[in-house]
Order: sequence, then structure tokens, then C-alpha cells
Amino acid sequence: MQTVRAAGTPTAIPALIAIAWALAALAQLSGSAAFLHHDALIERGPALQIALPLFVLAWLVMIAAMMLPSSLPLFRMFAAASANQPRTLPSLAACVGGYVVVWTAFGMAAFAGDVFVHRAVDRILWLHTHPWAVAGGVLWVAGVFQFTPLKDACLRACRLPGNFLMRHYRRGVRAAFDLGYRHGLFCAGCCWALMLIGFAAGFASLWWMAALTALMVYEKTGRHGRAAVPIAGLVLMIWSALVFVHPSWLPRALSGI
Repeated sequence: MQTVRAAGTPTAIPALIAIAWALAALAQLSGSAAFLHHDALIERGPALQIALPLFVLAWLVMIAAMMLPSSLPLFRMFAAASANQPRTLPSLAACVGGYVVVWTAFGMAAFAGDVFVHRAVDRILWLHTHPWAVAGGVLWVAGVFQFTPLKDACLRACRLPGNFLMRHYRRGVRAAFDLGYRHGLFCAGCCWALMLIGFAAGFASLWWMAALTALMVYEKTGRHGRAAVPIAGLVLMIWSALVFVHPSWLPRALSGI
């Protein structure tokens, strides 16, 4: 592979991020965010074959808003490395597309899991009378995952995009898709638990979206990103414990999980 040289971020990607945040803000301000929330789509929405595509559209906006910022270094380096390819723009689009496919699959799996959880809450009396336990459990899982070897291994791959690119870069659109897909797997392996909280909040709170985005970006690109990982994990675990002791500590944005 040719040497990766410095280059600016392709303008299309920051534009997508900006559009996604604008759409999220518009959804919240207009009140339409409530109708696109997975909880509303499952409990009070249309048939599943209609609810799932609606959720996927909303989820794609969340991916662009929350996950693309954390992978900008990889896409910037890929754009520089592929600048002399005959099909530069299609290759970049394929790379981003492979990344998005992974996160779309995760979102659909989370949606299916949420359908199962809602059915369980309806059938199990204890869960029906203690619905906050589900969200508290999500916070606990996200906190514990911060301390796992899988989190550390995937985070290392994401924090060194240059090494990742040198190892996996190949010319061609198909190879670009495979590279984006592979990077998406590492990214999902690193951030799936935090994005599970993002899934729970949906567009319900821009503050939650912004906080989780900032954390994931800093973990991957910040100077003390690795040190922030256990701190975030400890905060989430303490918050989870508080929710189980005092359910009123559950953030409103997560109450509909």
C-alpha cells in the first residue's frame, strides 16, 4: 500500500454528520422523535413490517450522528491512501457503506431484542411492576463491559487507524467495502454497549446523544482516552446501582427501554 499522507477529512462525511444532528434536533423539537422511538413503534406503532423500516431510518441517522465522528481518522486516512485510485469517491462511499452495514445490523438486532424484552415485561409480573430494572440492567452491562478484554482489544484497533489501514488496505471498491466492514466490527466490538444506551434513549434526549458521542470519540481519539474507559465504566455501574436502589434516578430518556 502507498504511504498514507496527511489529508483533510472528506467534506461529505462532516456534512452527513451535520445533517444527522440537524435531523435529530428537528425530530426532538417537532415532537416527532417520540413517534420514532423504538418503544413507541413496538407498543403503539404500526405493524412490525412497517415499524422496522421506520426504526432503521431513524437508526441510520443516529449512526451518522454518533458513530461517524469517532471514525473520522480512519476515513480521513483512507481518503488519502486512495486519492490516486481511478474510482476514489466510490471507494470512499463503499468504505463508509461497509461500516454502516455493521451498525445497521446491530440496530436491527437491538430492535429484535427489544421486542423480546417488551413481550417479557408484559408476561412476567415482576418486570411489569419494575420496568426500570431493564434500563438499570442496561446501564450495568454497559459499565461492566468497559472493563472487559474485548473492549480493550477493539479499542486498541480503533485508536490506531493507521496501523489498521496498513494491514488491511487493498485497492478497489469491493476491498474498500470489506475494509469498512472490518473496521465497523472493531468499532461495534468497542462501542456496542454504549450504543445500547443510545438505542434506549433514541432521539428522546440530544444531551444523551451528545454525551455518549463525546465519550466514544474521546475514548478513540483523546490523549487520555484509555484512562477514560474505566472511569466511564465505574460511573455507569454506580448509576445502575442507584437506579436499583432509587428508581427515580433513572434518566427519563431511558424509561421507555
